[in-house]
Amino acid sequence: MRVARFTTGGDPQFAIVEGGVGDEELVVLTGDPLFVPGHPTGERISLSREDVRLLAPVIPRSKAVCLGRNYVEHAEELGNIGAKGDLPLLFLKPNTAVIGPDDPIVVPDYSDEVHLEAELAIVIGRVAKDVSPEGATAVISGYTGANDVTARDTQRQENQWFRAKTFDTSLPLGPWIETELDPSDLAISSRVNGETRQEATTADMLWDVPEIVSMVSHIVTLLPGDVILTGTPAGVSAIEHGDRVEIEIEGIGILMNPVVRR
Repeated sequence: MRVARFTTGGDPQFAIVEGGVGDEELVVLTGDPLFVPGHPTGERISLSREDVRLLAPVIPRSKAVCLGRNYVEHAEELGNIGAKGDLPLLFLKPNTAVIGPDDPIVVPDYSDEVHLEAELAIVIGRVAKDVSPEGATAVISGYTGANDVTARDTQRQENQWFRAKTFDTSLPLGPWIETELDPSDLAISSRVNGETRQEATTADMLWDVPEIVSMVSHIVTLLPGDVILTGTPAGVSAIEHGDRVEIEIEGIGILMNPVVRR
């Protein structure tokens, strides 16, 4: 089931997405299904209607946890060790970094080298602490696409990644949450102006989804609406003003964002 967050000009609403590509319809729900049972209101809206705009499917209530170096070839392309160690590198993004489909990625004025990073994102649906890998599925609400936009030159200059990773618009999410998905072997890719930059599968991850959720839950308590980014494959590359960036994940869909420098 695909769950979207959208607006027609007023307050955000939630809906189940039905139909094929180009023919999607929103079945409007009552409330936020991550927190209260969502029931169809009886209203159905075509996604192609002019006043309909998809929003980020979730705004993390407390945190977005991100994994670094979870694909061997990506770790190697940045000069890091490409092997599974005791723990992956972890960092946080604030919810103020989140944008949705078609929202612009705004390049920060202190960076001259901003990169895209296509990632599968896990959306947490229940409070989770010290979860085992075997119990991880029970606390996951679903999955969505993510772009861990990074000021790469700033990242190289500093040991802490705050300026490089947390700026406003650095976390596009979408287009919706897919609740019924096997994340073990999904094609994941990124494109800039139609040209493929990344192409891999989640089967290449060093730590798989159950391991990731378990590991993070042993460090922090996960709350409903929290998001975990699972790392990016090789091929990260620069994006510039005027570019059109697409993140595509098999079974979910395409997350598109334009790039601007103001």
